[in-house]
Amino acid sequence: MTVSAELDSESWFHRNQQRIAPWLFLAPGLLFFLFYVIIPVFQSFNLSLYEWDGLGAAEYVGFRNYEDLYWEFSDRDAFYISLKNNLIWLLLYLAAIPAGLFIALFLNQTVKGIRLYKSLFFFPFVISQVVVGLVFTWFYDPTFGLLNEFLGLFGMGPLNVLGDERFVTYGIIFAGLWPQTAYCMILYLTGLNAVDPEQIEAGRLDGAKGFRMLWHIILPQLRPATFIAFVVTIIGALRSFDLISIMTQGGPFGSSRVLAYYMFEVALSEYGFRMGYGAAIAVILFLIMLCFIAYFLWSMYREERRH
Repeated sequence: MTVSAELDSESWFHRNQQRIAPWLFLAPGLLFFLFYVIIPVFQSFNLSLYEWDGLGAAEYVGFRNYEDLYWEFSDRDAFYISLKNNLIWLLLYLAAIPAGLFIALFLNQTVKGIRLYKSLFFFPFVISQVVVGLVFTWFYDPTFGLLNEFLGLFGMGPLNVLGDERFVTYGIIFAGLWPQTAYCMILYLTGLNAVDPEQIEAGRLDGAKGFRMLWHIILPQLRPATFIAFVVTIIGALRSFDLISIMTQGGPFGSSRVLAYYMFEVALSEYGFRMGYGAAIAVILFLIMLCFIAYFLWSMYREERRH
């Protein structure tokens, strides 16, 4: 009986080997994702209901941290400024997607020196965000920066981009667009390699060329790459931290703060240690990301249903 049971189990394993094997390969990644992403998300939700300095006992305060955020928003205080800047980041950061698409279309051509062009456009993606922040800090410097050297050619006075509340957020966003555009370009280059040449040829026979070819034939086949570009760009815009930390540290006068940096300030900086309040900010940021990503997932699902 035992021998037959073993034979049955072996035959079951062999019958289902192709279905089991992918899950065995995925298991380590899924476990890491569970323990380092999913569980911390729920812990953040729980921590946002407490007042805790990171050392002593945590005190349950319910939704008081969220009420404090509401009053800060009503008074146009730090939370309002951070949320407003995040929305500006979100709107302007999306420019990386069409920019990456058009650069990818250019680099997909077979012209002389295209490998050099690809290397130059690919370079921002491989360097650290810290390096990007330092480069653009020097670029914007009012005394020796290249921006003011260029403005001087037209008789315009020095412009202190990172020291002016009106321009600082836009200056940091411009710095962030440099590597983000390179990332979107790589996604679209990969997608262009999978474009069906037969559809391109059929479109040419039907008289489609230029923008009509791009809109009706190429872009529909790039829908997966576009979805990934949207999701990654939205997440990058909403969790922006490193460039702000390197270039302005939230200044001048807190005018360049975003939610991720404000969360760091109230929870982990020398003036903070309000862990529950910082967790409440993290929850708000997570819910904003979730809304945008859920919308794009639903849009992709509807498109797939149509086709």
